[in-house]
Amino acid sequence: MATIDVDTLKAAHHATWAAGDYAAIAELIDEIPPPHLLARAGVEAGDSVLDVAAGTGNVALLAAKAGADVVGLDLAPELFETARTRADALGVEVEWVAGDAEDLPYPDDSFDRVLSAFGVQFTPRHEVTAAELVRVCKPGGVIAVANWTPGSKVGELFSILSRYLPPAPAYASPPPLWGDEGHVRALFADLDVELEFERATTPFRFDSAEHYVSFFETNYGPTVKARERLTAEGRWDECRAEIVAMVERRNVATDGSLEVPSEYLLTVARKWS
Repeated sequence: MATIDVDTLKAAHHATWAAGDYAAIAELIDEIPPPHLLARAGVEAGDSVLDVAAGTGNVALLAAKAGADVVGLDLAPELFETARTRADALGVEVEWVAGDAEDLPYPDDSFDRVLSAFGVQFTPRHEVTAAELVRVCKPGGVIAVANWTPGSKVGELFSILSRYLPPAPAYASPPPLWGDEGHVRALFADLDVELEFERATTPFRFDSAEHYVSFFETNYGPTVKARERLTAEGRWDECRAEIVAMVERRNVATDGSLEVPSEYLLTVARKWS
């Protein structure tokens, strides 16, 4: 079977993230990871900030509230409709740009801080993305990214989906590898940065495992697209049952509801002066 080219794969990624309602997903992860990311990156008023794979603006808006001069970039500009509404409500300004994390439309040394929360891990070629993040960061600046780990709830969700869906092209790395320290060290090994790592978790809370899966299969682009394909193949019920079992196994709630912590790796790369 012929391998799909990278432009075709990115078009499919665009369609995936434009599907469903990512704004609803973003609300689930807005409380802990974005403030954590900005604090570790040391974002301050007057900083020039690029939020890569900005989505509906969780990180970009928080940076703008801190007084930074912010650009939010994403492959799926459909998400900016919500981002602009949120910016208006907060009374902040962000420049929203349709763009590719593997080919950032900026000169070398453009930004004081280059950030991403649960975004860059979904680019197909991780090494290309890492080099771009460093390229557009000013000497003495900081790159900070938060990504789901392979062992996290989200990491296991993608592991389940991968058993039912066609394999990705050989040049495309699995998204959860951006949450693996060894993989990330290799990505930045030949780049002019010093790395720091920190692990943390953020909770996903629902009424039940069934509520969780219903929410994700309706709102989360990768699950929406998997449901569409696997339903047509008569295999979604089997995959869905695995997802229900996974979150039930991870549930830490004791009141009959569902609370599933999901681990992420926060990587801080300080670019040498």
